[in-house]
Amino acid sequence: MKQLLFLPVALAALFSSAGHAATDAERYKLARDVVQDLERIVAPSGIQETYKTKIGGIDQWINVRGQDKANPIILFIHGGPASPLMPTIWEFQRPIEEYFTVVNWDQRGAGKTFGEVDPESISGSIHISSYVEDAIEVAEHIRKKYGKRKIILMGHSWGTVVGMGAALKRPDLFYAYVGIGQNVNTMENERISFEFGLAQAKARNNAEAIKEIESIAPYPGGKPVTRERIIIARKWPQFYGGLSAYRETSPYFFDAPLLSPEYDFNDRQAIDKGNVFTLGRIMPEFLAVDYTGVRSFPIPVVMFMGRHDYTTPSEPTAKWLEQVKAPYKRGIWFEHSAHMIPWEEPGKTLMSLVQYVRPLAGDANDAER
Repeated sequence: MKQLLFLPVALAALFSSAGHAATDAERYKLARDVVQDLERIVAPSGIQETYKTKIGGIDQWINVRGQDKANPIILFIHGGPASPLMPTIWEFQRPIEEYFTVVNWDQRGAGKTFGEVDPESISGSIHISSYVEDAIEVAEHIRKKYGKRKIILMGHSWGTVVGMGAALKRPDLFYAYVGIGQNVNTMENERISFEFGLAQAKARNNAEAIKEIESIAPYPGGKPVTRERIIIARKWPQFYGGLSAYRETSPYFFDAPLLSPEYDFNDRQAIDKGNVFTLGRIMPEFLAVDYTGVRSFPIPVVMFMGRHDYTTPSEPTAKWLEQVKAPYKRGIWFEHSAHMIPWEEPGKTLMSLVQYVRPLAGDANDAER
């Protein structure tokens, strides 16, 4: 009972420092310490490391986590552009780490990697081809460092553009490709998303939304698709649940870095800076992305599709999957998800990876022989 009596004192100590009320910075530090302790990989067979290494001629940051080194490796390519996953993985990834070793990588111009170089020194390299080559180099590095014959490649949103490119160019590196919120054709996605937002606004008699959406109509149309037009085109579909199903906003994702033990203040500042730096430079190529002409895929392909996704709508992905020839293909619908599938339906994400993807990696122990 004496221990119970001390509990309020202990709790009070957590939120005070040298007799004064804790600042917001101190509170966040304490919360990050809790997350860090919970996230620690303590299994003797496990792996947990964050480090930088030369990729594409510059230092880029990599995070590796898993309960058992013998498990298959997933290289998870983040979205954005320049929206790193590393500061958000504490929210959903831990159960996946019991069945896979998961590698997250801050791409050039993103997150921790953004802070490694003078941005202008890499300005000329912000091209889809550069990201694809970087992804291939990361895959090669991971294979060599951890002694694997092949790895699983997985992309989310923008990361699916990079992932598809890498899988098509170097299929020998990968057991399978998993697309989450796959981008098959950017301009078709923009059209579907826009029409959804306008239809929802009209159904709800939202005069403000209708006026704003119609101000850029027809969209994409024949006018240049500028950053300003995209912001308006994305605003209302996301407000009506096209980013996170049934939600108008998604602070759980955008504010996640505040509690990430992997990111310090400068890293968190780099997220927005990297996004602004990258988006304007990659926009023309991103708008031209079109994988509809890919009729044959060289490795097994699995698509996770959110039924309510109007950020990268699932309809073009489902159509593409129907017609493509591949050694193995499967589409999995997430009925209560929009674009943020691993966060929205983490249980089904885990079960789908274990049931449909892990068997594609051959033996559980796929060490290079």
